Amino acid sequence: MNIRPRINRWTAARRNLINGGTILSSLVQPHFVVAGEQIDEPIRGMPGIHQQSVDVLLKTVEEDASHGLKAVMLFGVVAHEHKDARASYAHDASSHLHQAIYALKKAHGDDLVVMTDVCLCTATEHGHCGLVHDREIINDASVNVLVNIALSHAKAGADYVCASDMMDGRIDSIRSAFEKNELTGSGILAYSVKYASSFYGPFRHAAQSSPGFGDRTTHQMDVRSGYEEAILEANLDESEGADIIMVKPGLPYLDVLRKVADSVVRPVAVYNVSGEYSMVMNAADDEASRQHMVVEVLTAFKRAGANVVVSYHAREAARKRWVN
Repeated sequence: MNIRPRINRWTAARRNLINGGTILSSLVQPHFVVAGEQIDEPIRGMPGIHQQSVDVLLKTVEEDASHGLKAVMLFGVVAHEHKDARASYAHDASSHLHQAIYALKKAHGDDLVVMTDVCLCTATEHGHCGLVHDREIINDASVNVLVNIALSHAKAGADYVCASDMMDGRIDSIRSAFEKNELTGSGILAYSVKYASSFYGPFRHAAQSSPGFGDRTTHQMDVRSGYEEAILEANLDESEGADIIMVKPGLPYLDVLRKVADSVVRPVAVYNVSGEYSMVMNAADDEASRQHMVVEVLTAFKRAGANVVVSYHAREAARKRWVN
């Protein structure tokens, strides 16, 4: 089965994330997970966001959950010695990212929605989202690796694997693999409409995922492209079995978000990316002005049609009760 509507109804936390209706219920906090212990390293250019080892992450998520923030998205930061041409460490079940999934699900069970990033860029020595041959990203061979990563995350307990690579056909392949492995409750969030944006800089530093050569314009969408391509990509991923459709970035593409939300029947997510976050954090003169800016941004995403909002502002907004 390509489409299993029960996946988004599988737990109360999933249902509340998608259907809760409030800004707070729709928020997802991204986390950068590193190997080691007692690591809580601030990220340059992203005030308030840290790289954290699993033990510190557990405490942070527990505190966030106590303030009503019940969904996380995990990015594994891979040390240089574990990187290779095929992103082998990305589907290593002993990695710190997999340990984080196990630990969070053990601690919170179905009360927390755990999303995980599925891509090759953080674990490849060249930093690209797919396998490379003669400086060209190879689509279909890359999909095979993406499937292995997605399977390893789902088996570890992830609620949703989040395919952020933009390779053609990867949603269909991941869904087929889940069916073959009887992972009928594992969800797929597809980065369906992801632009080759200039707003990703702080993230690439945090995840250590900058490309070693060239750029990502051959697979991420051209910022000049029209609504037709966005709707095509969203509809393709929906038909292949995506449970949630993502638009990324958020603020420069509110018009696209609205068009996509009107064109699909699956829930829609938006990613309030690192560059957008940093602009707000640098522009606000004080906490009061930052609060107004953050609430305005999050409200705009909901008004434009987002069911789910992935934002680095989520923690502060929840803990300081800026949204309810």
